[in-house]
Amino acid sequence: MQSFLLSLLNVVCEMAPYLLLGFLIAGVLHVFVPQRFYASYLSRKNKLSVLWAALLGVPLPLCSCGVIPTAIGLRNEKASKGAIASFLIATPQTGIDSILATFSLMGLGFAVVRPVAALISGVCGGLLVNRLVRDDDMPDDTASECRVERGSRIWRVMKYAYYDMIRDIGLRLVIGLVVAALIQVVVPDEFFLSFGSQPLLQMLVILAIAVPMYICSTGSIPVAAALMVKGLSPGAALVMLMAGPAVNLASILVVHKSMGRRFTSLYLLTIIGFSVLFGLLLNVSGLEFYSVVSQHACCMSTTALPSPFKLICATVLTLLISFALMMKLFSRFFNKPIDPDMTVYRVEDMHCSHCEAAVVRAVENVPGVKSAKASASANTLTIKGSATEETIRSAVEGIGYTFKGRL
Repeated sequence: MQSFLLSLLNVVCEMAPYLLLGFLIAGVLHVFVPQRFYASYLSRKNKLSVLWAALLGVPLPLCSCGVIPTAIGLRNEKASKGAIASFLIATPQTGIDSILATFSLMGLGFAVVRPVAALISGVCGGLLVNRLVRDDDMPDDTASECRVERGSRIWRVMKYAYYDMIRDIGLRLVIGLVVAALIQVVVPDEFFLSFGSQPLLQMLVILAIAVPMYICSTGSIPVAAALMVKGLSPGAALVMLMAGPAVNLASILVVHKSMGRRFTSLYLLTIIGFSVLFGLLLNVSGLEFYSVVSQHACCMSTTALPSPFKLICATVLTLLISFALMMKLFSRFFNKPIDPDMTVYRVEDMHCSHCEAAVVRAVENVPGVKSAKASASANTLTIKGSATEETIRSAVEGIGYTFKGRL
């Protein structure tokens, strides 16, 4: 137990300063760069819009579930199908927070290769979709206006950076950190060395685990670093960092419903194919800084205590995660409406604040809706007004979420 706690302390301290900075930058991007700015560069059905979609998506801190409603919103703003595919593929693989966290735990090499791989895979996937997917292969969607956030910009930056984002990924980040520490203590050092002569088999095993499950781009970092210490090849670690955050079973189902079968097939094949391709290229590159990654990751298990600055950052991050998760837990039990004009519905497949915003935007334009509030943690949608259940159902299901009726 002592070894586990010390390993957990070290990995948290290594990531905390970069996570706090990354969250702040993400908040600035969210508040000061409006969604219509992105859409204005993505509407043309050409190669440039596909490139812009990937370039704009790489720094955004959106997970594989949160990127879906954002992509649907871009589609409603008349973005091209290739740009939507490029955005869907590139965005969840990385973000400004995960790039910094990757540098902190896995070194400069991975911090550079990861966004480059996300960019290239996104562009290639978008070009394939533009060429092979016809407009009539994709279901029709209705546009909706973006909800206006209230409060000063500084307040909105801080709230999004240190509450909304942490509430969305905090639990999965904690799970990733705990799993990484457990790997350090439990998994034998020679475990992955048995696959040493079969790096492709390592990648296929990682794909079988990473594709269906949900793991955020930041939460995947400590797990990949810990597995590398145990003998996982750099290429297989990159496969986890690319394919794990980019897709999960829930996002596959929503993309299939919203974008169509052919779009979804190309979306999946691009993510899987390019993650394996970049993994193989990484393994055969022989660049020295990849050997340094394993040594850098070994610092997680050192017996030396981290520096005071890192300890302070780790304490701040722990307090922020604890507060956000407690508020998320309380929302499950204290979400009962006291106004008789309010109705609570159950809506599933919401995983983050971006999902909540997408559901709220979809129902706010329904006749009879005065106000709406969604809770991903409680799987609820609270409506004030006289709108009928069928109109609410139509609006929610129209953007790919599962409507279960009145509670």
